[in-house]
Amino acid sequence: MQKSPQKDPPESVQKETSMMRVALILLVLWGAVVMLPAAKAEINKGAAQIMLEGGSSGPVPFPHQDHQTRLADCLICHQAFPQEKGGIEKLKSEGVLQKKQVMNKQCIKCHRAEKTAGKPTGPLTCNKCHVKE
Repeated sequence: MQKSPQKDPPESVQKETSMMRVALILLVLWGAVVMLPAAKAEINKGAAQIMLEGGSSGPVPFPHQDHQTRLADCLICHQAFPQEKGGIEKLKSEGVLQKKQVMNKQCIKCHRAEKTAGKPTGPLTCNKCHVKE
């Protein structure tokens, strides 16, 4: 018995198969793009507790892990300064950040917004954050 030569599938089936492959590739790429920031954030969590320079008012013990848990998005804070040890002080020394800029424009602003929303919040006054040594 002789086999008859295989016929190519109709053009419409070929197009549909081709479109499905493209869709699958796009879906995989989209998943990679969506998951990459989360994976990177997981890798670069930083210390659970950080001691920030607080000038003449004393250092500021910063509960970094608590903020990560509550906020989930690192860029809420780290849009203004890099995720690296000493990043705030480095930008201050370069003149990119002003003294108290992070505390007053980010920390206190966020804490006030949380309080206004009726949510638990962090300190709202200088002496509640700064620790005199």
